[in-house]
Amino acid sequence: MTTEAQTTPARTPAPTTAGAKAPSGPSSLALPPLIALSLGYFLVMLDVTVVNVAIPDIRTSLGTGPSALQWVVDGYSTVFAALLLLGGGVADRFGHRRVFLTGLGLFTAASVACGLATTSGLLITGRLAQGAGAALLVPASLALLHATFPGRAVRARAIAVWGAVASVAFGAGPAVGGLLVSGSGWRAVFWLNLPFGLLAVLLTLRHIPPTPPRPSTRKADPVGQVLAVIGLVGVAGGLNEAGTHGWTSPLVLSGFGVGAVALAGFVLTERALEARSVRGATRRAPLLRPSLFRHRAFTATTVIGMLISLGYYGMLFLATLYFQQERRLGALETGVALLPSVCMGLAAAPLFSRTASRTGPYVPMAAGLVLGTAGFLGWLLAGPGTPYPVLLFALTATGLGQTMTALAAVAAVVEAAPASDTAVATAVFNVSRQVGSAVGVALFGTFTATAHDFVTGLRLSAGIAAAAFAAGALLALSLLRRTRRTLT
Repeated sequence: MTTEAQTTPARTPAPTTAGAKAPSGPSSLALPPLIALSLGYFLVMLDVTVVNVAIPDIRTSLGTGPSALQWVVDGYSTVFAALLLLGGGVADRFGHRRVFLTGLGLFTAASVACGLATTSGLLITGRLAQGAGAALLVPASLALLHATFPGRAVRARAIAVWGAVASVAFGAGPAVGGLLVSGSGWRAVFWLNLPFGLLAVLLTLRHIPPTPPRPSTRKADPVGQVLAVIGLVGVAGGLNEAGTHGWTSPLVLSGFGVGAVALAGFVLTERALEARSVRGATRRAPLLRPSLFRHRAFTATTVIGMLISLGYYGMLFLATLYFQQERRLGALETGVALLPSVCMGLAAAPLFSRTASRTGPYVPMAAGLVLGTAGFLGWLLAGPGTPYPVLLFALTATGLGQTMTALAAVAAVVEAAPASDTAVATAVFNVSRQVGSAVGVALFGTFTATAHDFVTGLRLSAGIAAAAFAAGALLALSLLRRTRRTLT
């Protein structure tokens, strides 16, 4: 591992949660491993949005129908959410670097398969494989980030860079996709992943040392793994289809029903396995230990992750429709109009880094949630003819607030989780964010579709998004007070 030998000057430790790791490690960022880990997350987030602008060309080129096109877009995020928990457990069990490289390799190979696809079926298969690769590499990436940068101050800076790269990738996706499609065709959006994926693999092999697997004589938990996948696929699939078919559609209700039954079975299975393993009555380890949720900081931060994704990504979806349908802007003009929101990671990263290294994650988390609440209330001024400068505060405040909160939440989850469960804990957090995003898009889409007019639905959704951020702010403030009382 490439690090510098300097250490930080002695200082009073910042507040920590129960289970947090003691600050230690280098004070300077080692760039090669940080670039490797950031590139992996960059690819995952870029592919969430870069494919959207290629859909018209894919439909023309492959003769793809509406349902297949929806799976080209949504299949990736559905499998990503469904396999995240499994990816976290596999990373903790078999070694974070090994699983990170496996996920990178699968994601890159699947991107090549998408670029070579000659039918919609092959393209959908490639997109599903991309989601599986992403589910392996994201939890392992965060666990490697924690191991590579163990000191609180330097880890806050590393997480800030890691999160900022993802924010830029997400925001730049439509613009990058538009340039690639117009210049080289839709296949170029997948070929783009090949050089970046190979570079990330090379940097990982050279600059990140192998991580030992978690010592365990216990067997895996295949029943829990299957139930988790079925449950999350059912819920995510139902949410994805709700915006198109309606909440009462038999397809949507079936997805929710199967998902709910499977997730209930998963919870009962994991509780029974953990209880039996504590008594020594079984050698099988649960995929997710329910006792992990006894850490109040972990549970509350996971809920906050769901709330911010519900509010922000649901409103980002409506903001795109607002500029295109109500303001009659083109795709490129809409992308430019949204830049003050989606590119706030560039401002949030250094701000979070400076604040969190001194105060811990809960101060910037609470500040971001309060700012986001105010920003969503600013959307109540939106109308068909509202001047764009009037909306700048809403766009900027929600983007900065969401990104600041997300970076702080990642740091809080890493601190709160036991070292042996880092990848599983970050996987749970990412699952909560994926579910929150899917709920927000489906729910707010329904509001605008059933309201008297689009602006009415937009304002109702903005109020709910503000309420979600405000609830998150109350949770963050309670965690901040608790950590300060503990320190005192």
